[in-house]
Amino acid sequence: MMFNLLYKELRLAAHPNLFIFTLLGALVIVPAYPYGMVFLFGCLGPYITFMYGRETNDIYYTALLPVQKRDTVKAKCLLMVLAQMTQLLISLPFAVLRLRVLPNGNPAGIEANLAYYGFGFMIYSIFNFILLTQFFKTAYKVGKAFLLAIIPAALGVIIMEVIVHIPEFKWLDSVEADLLLKQLPILVIGILIYIFSMLIAYKISANRFQRVDL
Repeated sequence: MMFNLLYKELRLAAHPNLFIFTLLGALVIVPAYPYGMVFLFGCLGPYITFMYGRETNDIYYTALLPVQKRDTVKAKCLLMVLAQMTQLLISLPFAVLRLRVLPNGNPAGIEANLAYYGFGFMIYSIFNFILLTQFFKTAYKVGKAFLLAIIPAALGVIIMEVIVHIPEFKWLDSVEADLLLKQLPILVIGILIYIFSMLIAYKISANRFQRVDL
């Protein structure tokens, strides 16, 4: 049943921009580019899809299907996770290739290293948690939910990009093996935060959606 719902999300509910923004993980190959923008694109894609769903009455249509309200929320959560994780997977080979063709670092901000991906998981967590829990209060007011979610997410990106210019935190911008090992806890913490925030966001959103009268 959940596979069918996710298939429906991909074929009917997902806006074409979701797939375009997912492919923008490849931007980590661009020289002198603030790579934090990749994560913001990973937030914009789901938002546009939620807005598209509002205009096409997707939530109402899904509610008419023989599925529980909780499954509707779960399908939306899985769509966000699938898009964001695909974006990161797409970015990985380009991040590795960048080390070969552009070995002099990224003057615009953080390098695409382990710390970068760890911070990315945290930025996704902030955005997803706020967007989902706010949206499913009404299952309609997606604009307000987006504004509440994108502001702290954007602040997280700014902090990530700026902090590597502070001498004490230059190790966050390195791709040297010993410093990558030092960055590993940031990646692990970021992944754990992402997993737990999505689980909690799903639970809160499902409970709130149960009380929504469509």
